[in-house]
Amino acid sequence: MRAESSAIVRSSVAIPAAETATGPAAPDHRPRTGGTLQAALGVTAFSLTFPATAWGLEGFGAWSLVAVRSALAAVIAGSCLLALRIPLPDRRHWAGLAVVAAGVVVGFPLLTTLALRTSTTAHAAVVVGLLPLTTALFSALRMGTRPSRTFWTAALAGAAAVLAFTVTQSGGALTTADLYLFAALLVCAAGYTEGGRLARVMPGWQVIGWALVLCLPLSVPGALLALSYEPVQLTAHSVAGLLWVAAGSQFLGLVVWYRGMAAIGIPKASQLQLAQPLLTLVWSVLLLGEQLTPAAPLTAAAVLVCIAVTQRTSA
Repeated sequence: MRAESSAIVRSSVAIPAAETATGPAAPDHRPRTGGTLQAALGVTAFSLTFPATAWGLEGFGAWSLVAVRSALAAVIAGSCLLALRIPLPDRRHWAGLAVVAAGVVVGFPLLTTLALRTSTTAHAAVVVGLLPLTTALFSALRMGTRPSRTFWTAALAGAAAVLAFTVTQSGGALTTADLYLFAALLVCAAGYTEGGRLARVMPGWQVIGWALVLCLPLSVPGALLALSYEPVQLTAHSVAGLLWVAAGSQFLGLVVWYRGMAAIGIPKASQLQLAQPLLTLVWSVLLLGEQLTPAAPLTAAAVLVCIAVTQRTSA
């Protein structure tokens, strides 16, 4: 993650371009290649979330895993905010931070963890395949973005390819976990959109950092309560899974993800997530011993073509 300038460290909220004292600001010249790389790193971190969650569930109950991961991530984020003496965000940003907290700190982790108790990682990846399209739709509704027809065509084609592949991988059967997964899709898209909007006026790591801290009054008591009711069996897998979903998925991955969205735009960044289900399936083979079909490389090639089109289409 790039080091923040001293000016940003002194203030948690950067001055929007339209509010500079000298009048209209110069056009944004942030390197889009760097933004794409950061968003891609975020996707890579997220692709490990489901396998890591499956590991965590080997030793923790679903509620315990979610609450403890949130509390640990909040401690990491809060320590960074405190060490750098970052002031509280402006009051006008707290509503947006609450949406981020509800969507990506509480909603998505809880709903997907509940789903993964009975669903395979391959089946859960079906929903992740729909997340880029849903995020782009939320962005259009929330921020008034109007991607071109070519963009939407490529996005729909990529989503269709991912859905076809992941449904085939899971045998084409729908389970009761789908209700959790589709609900997770909606709340996560809302959190991504709001977080991407806030990352334009404050550093991305502070967006997720304050959202995590905002959930501390819920995550700490929730963790203590859940741990008192659900049995815990500490193993190498369960501890590694917990640490990754807390530090990697819940904090570091979201830091680079929001920074990437701020640099290249929410719709384009969201389309990079078309590769996430395929990456998840690769990790599932390496970490969980699942089997892939010969369709994997063909689907991967189709998704990469769709991503290339969306990245070259003006949003």
